[in-house]
Amino acid sequence: MIYLQLFLSFLQIGCFSFGGGYAAMPLIQEQVVTLHHWLSMNTFTDLVTIAEMTPGPIAVNAATFVGTQTAGMPGAFIATLGCILPSCIFVTALAYVYTKYRNLALLQGTLSSLRPAVVAMIAKAGLTILISAFFLNNTISLVRENISLRMVLYFAAALVMLRKFKLNPILVMVLCGIFELVFYTIKAYFINA
Repeated sequence: MIYLQLFLSFLQIGCFSFGGGYAAMPLIQEQVVTLHHWLSMNTFTDLVTIAEMTPGPIAVNAATFVGTQTAGMPGAFIATLGCILPSCIFVTALAYVYTKYRNLALLQGTLSSLRPAVVAMIAKAGLTILISAFFLNNTISLVRENISLRMVLYFAAALVMLRKFKLNPILVMVLCGIFELVFYTIKAYFINA
């Protein structure tokens, strides 16, 4: 039963996630966290990080991760298959249609009208990640106890490194990871001391 649920959930994600991995994140969150409770919100945030850092498409990496967490290697295979199957079918059909009717104004207008929806889905994914990182209880509440100042500082520092100093994004991610590792090492030292 879990294999069928994994397949159908990621089949829906594969069918409706236009615009790439970031646009798929709200759909993945809805299926994985809200509907089926396969992952907690904190684990989902870790999933986003892992899916971004590993090679390959983000939605496929997420499907593989969720499948592995819920049903082992067969679950990873089934979830990944569900995620990529719609794309394979759609791309094959669209390639045929596009090559046959590429000069048609209706086709060009349809492709242009999808862009705002993709931008909105990417913005929602970004805001969801920021909210889960900045606010401890995953709701926007400007109470000091709810705000993770450490994450806000990491975000600000990363933004400065990326925009002002034009550092490589991978280097910035590694530096933030090193700072977090140092923080937890110092914290563990003082707690055990």
